[in-house]
Amino acid sequence: MSENIEIEFKNILLPEEFATLQSYFSINQEDFQTQVNHYFDTRDFHLKNSNSALRIRQKGNHMEITLKQPAEVGLLEINQDINSTELEQMLFSAIIPDGPVKDALLELLPSSGHLVCFGSLKTFRAEKHYNNGLIVLDYSTYLGHDDYELEYEVTDEREGAKNFRELLEKLHIPLRKTDNKIKRFYQRKFSNFQEE
Repeated sequence: MSENIEIEFKNILLPEEFATLQSYFSINQEDFQTQVNHYFDTRDFHLKNSNSALRIRQKGNHMEITLKQPAEVGLLEINQDINSTELEQMLFSAIIPDGPVKDALLELLPSSGHLVCFGSLKTFRAEKHYNNGLIVLDYSTYLGHDDYELEYEVTDEREGAKNFRELLEKLHIPLRKTDNKIKRFYQRKFSNFQEE
């Protein structure tokens, strides 16, 4: 189990901007690792409405459940390793394994709030250290949609904002308001519902 404050800057990218960043940071295809996120909420989106998110991330043989909640700066992440049995129980029955994530969820959710898995998002991710932070290039596929994203994870918000802005300016990439992956996933899911 771990808790940490997540401070990151995000920018959605066009495919050609993604390629520019890949070249700039000398990232090759073999540098990309695959991960799958499974997203959970109640049917009335209690977590989403409280600006929180619950996911399981599968990366190779490692599986981790993460609850993200608002913090004074960034997001508070509560992480807990799980095994394949617990993964199956969550995906098919929304049974949360005992531990710090379940304890925090009990404070967040009404007693009647039953969790459901709303779907999965597959990401091909490459990471490089850059100016006291971590550059992350993500190509994600979900619900018949592809997106490209730059993230910059830092510990110092002010320095990180400056470095991020300067990188985008140097590569002539416009700064775009970018929601996190779970918000983009939900927006896509809702728009698919409306089209049906």
